[in-house]
Amino acid sequence: MRILIVEDEEPLAEAVARGLRREGMAVDVALTGDEGHEKAAVTRYDVVVLDRDLPGMSGDELCREIVSSGALTRVIMLTASGSVADRVEGLSLGADDYLAKPFAFDELVARVRALARRSTPVTPPVLRAGDLELDPARRTVTRAGTPVELTRKEFGVLEVLLAASGSVVSSEELLERVWDEHADPFTTTVRVTVMTLRKKLGEPGIIDTVVGSGYRVPAAAGGAEQG
Repeated sequence: MRILIVEDEEPLAEAVARGLRREGMAVDVALTGDEGHEKAAVTRYDVVVLDRDLPGMSGDELCREIVSSGALTRVIMLTASGSVADRVEGLSLGADDYLAKPFAFDELVARVRALARRSTPVTPPVLRAGDLELDPARRTVTRAGTPVELTRKEFGVLEVLLAASGSVVSSEELLERVWDEHADPFTTTVRVTVMTLRKKLGEPGIIDTVVGSGYRVPAAAGGAEQG
């Protein structure tokens, strides 16, 4: 999933970003409201973690912009004030959730994951195709009951492909959903990641290459076409 953190306290923003990346999320950071607005306008984020008190465009204004754009992006607001009045005000702006500082990181992760599930078409809590099973919450993958150890990027690619329910996912979309803004769009990183993922998942192959379009895991997976 792709996350944007808009927070002007750089040490906090970077600490949260590092933590979310360890959870397998692709994370971008903006230190001002204006920078956050620019990034949200060009990239489809699942969740924006948004501080209310920002230089430039305020968090309140940015929240309104995201909501009015009609995007499926979900917003969780962060604030130093956790009063009921502040929570009500934040939610009335269109925010989907509200968390007061200081907060427990595990709680933030749980709320981000819950919101991310609402930013995309509803998917089951455990994703399956043939004898392959992926549990996003536990971050586990098994093939025919045998655990498969994957890197964060391999796990992310497989999660996106399984969530697509047999539809083709382009390399560009995989790059956008699994990597962050620092990824080079002209590299072969997606192809190489899919190649190593296939090796780890073993035979019969489960990931199709659709020439000129991208990749897919057929709904009735098993015996996929390599390429």
